[in-house]
Amino acid sequence: MVTTEAPTRAIVTSDAASAGRRARRTAARAPRPVGRPGGIAGAVLVNAALVVAAVYFLLPIVWVVIAATKSTGDLYGTFGLWFSDAPQAWENLVSLFTQDGGAFSIWIVNSVVYSGGGALIATVISTAAGYAFAKYSFRGKEALFWTILGGVLVPATVIALPLYFLLNSIGLTGSYWSVLLPSMVSPFGVYLARIHANSSVPDEVVEAARIDGAGDLRIFSSIASRMMTPAIVTIFLFQFVTIWNNYLLPLVMLNDPKRFPITLGLTLWNSQIQRDPAFTTLVVTGSAVSVILLVVLMVSLQRFWKADLTAGATKG
Repeated sequence: MVTTEAPTRAIVTSDAASAGRRARRTAARAPRPVGRPGGIAGAVLVNAALVVAAVYFLLPIVWVVIAATKSTGDLYGTFGLWFSDAPQAWENLVSLFTQDGGAFSIWIVNSVVYSGGGALIATVISTAAGYAFAKYSFRGKEALFWTILGGVLVPATVIALPLYFLLNSIGLTGSYWSVLLPSMVSPFGVYLARIHANSSVPDEVVEAARIDGAGDLRIFSSIASRMMTPAIVTIFLFQFVTIWNNYLLPLVMLNDPKRFPITLGLTLWNSQIQRDPAFTTLVVTGSAVSVILLVVLMVSLQRFWKADLTAGATKG
């Protein structure tokens, strides 16, 4: 016993020393915590970049809302980011909705029809397609999915003219359908729906429903669609905003001002500013109303799309 005690102690001491050296090397290579000077500088840099981005995106909105309260003279004679001494927001709104026999009201209704109808149908198609890509196996699935997703990379300017010739050949140009039909497809919506179906609809739930006798259509409509509610709302919002702000497609397809959306209608008024500067106030006020309507829609549904963006950032 006496002869083995010393070597044992030496081995233990050597192992402890080696472990201590490894711990010190690991600590030296470990990233510094945020509380240290380098971490603070990084946090300040990131926050500063976020502030700059927020100002960049919010400044035009602030300007257009303030400008909507000014007269034509004050638009050019006062500081753009502050109210004039004699605001006339109500007068501008009255002029906006009474000009040209209430044309702006017609343009709002048209925009709601185009955006609401197109976004609703695109959401249904995208959700069903994304769910199918996530939960079913079939030959050529990945090739088909990436082909659809490739549509995100195709600029709208590239397909505008082919779409015009296609719809003109069947007599749909100049009608509501010429704007609605191309708006019913959302490749990004298919991608988002597939990601969310993979992360929020467990295969065990689908199999249990099948064992209970539920068909595929019932599983999708009654179970999966409820689990995918955040994705459905997000797809609807993205598509709604995209169609609402679309300018090129209505410009190519429509020729009757009574079918114009807000974007095309305000452009029509903007072309008359040189003849009558009073149209400047109408264009600015109409732009403010259009932006405010979108902001109200986004804020009212934010609890859904914020949850979905978080899920998409953490699950693949």
